[in-house]
Amino acid sequence: MTTAARAFGALGTTAEIVVTDPTRLPAAVGLLREELDAIDVACSRFRADSEISRLHEQAGRQVRIGPLLAEALGTALRAARLTGGLVDPTVGAAVRALGYDRDFALVTGGAAASAAALGGAPVLNESSQTSHRPGPAHPAPAPGWHRVLFDPALRLVVLPRGVQLDLGATAKALAADRAARRIHAALGCGTLVNLGGDLRVAGPEPAGGWQVALGDDHAEAVARPDARVALHRDGALATSGTTRRRWRHAGRTVHHIVDPRTGDVAESRWRTVTVAAKSTVDANTASTAAIVLGADAPRWLEQRRLPARLTSDAGDVVTTPGWPAERTSQWGLSSHAAAGIGGEAW
Repeated sequence: MTTAARAFGALGTTAEIVVTDPTRLPAAVGLLREELDAIDVACSRFRADSEISRLHEQAGRQVRIGPLLAEALGTALRAARLTGGLVDPTVGAAVRALGYDRDFALVTGGAAASAAALGGAPVLNESSQTSHRPGPAHPAPAPGWHRVLFDPALRLVVLPRGVQLDLGATAKALAADRAARRIHAALGCGTLVNLGGDLRVAGPEPAGGWQVALGDDHAEAVARPDARVALHRDGALATSGTTRRRWRHAGRTVHHIVDPRTGDVAESRWRTVTVAAKSTVDANTASTAAIVLGADAPRWLEQRRLPARLTSDAGDVVTTPGWPAERTSQWGLSSHAAAGIGGEAW
């Protein structure tokens, strides 16, 4: 089965689309751009005209929000609930205090780096940039997701004064899920969508599955056989890491993953965590939570029956049950049940 691919910059990262019918590629790119534009207008905290920016301006009031922001907010609050607050959308003020207060290409003074290369396997990685932005830092715990009053049926929100949302941990993953499903439903071809390390496939797969290379800054880590996997029908992968989106702030190097319990950057022993799940949202929720958890992450992931590959700062690789062995680097996600948390499946 012949595939065709295209990559372009979006959402401060690289978006990649691969389809199993080359004649459908232009239409697939158009649908992907529509989804990314919509999520940007709804959820970007860097746009003064975004819906979430308008919500911040009306803090303390009851506001009816649009369907897409409601879906994104509900997704973020679900992630917080499932992780016990390890992934919390109320870290917006903390992220801004660390200097991440604009599109990352502007923070770093350059364009976002490509996360995928055409002509080869999609690379599951985050955009690699470093910036130097000194300034005072006064970390404080996130206000807490439970303070956001939200009625999903009526799409009504009350955001308390002083609470700033950052949907970055889930909105991009949600866009990958939505886009892959929509493109497959509209065009009928197999589809892979990769948004800077948040990856979702839908529909018929190429022979041998969708070949995905896991990204890492260190050559020895990506040279291992288990760093290249085959993803099958309707599966998802996400990678979170601490070595990519980094900058200097208040005399130290910081990154974009905040521990809601402290309001400071997560002090993790893992430089990258890749998780497989049935949706990109669930995969990215779990990989982000694993970075925040640190040493307890493998056990936490195993309890939830989530196949994962964790690479430590020293380059050691730890995998959880269900991750493919080095000599059989492919699997079907349908064969790995997700236990979920509190009865809610991942």
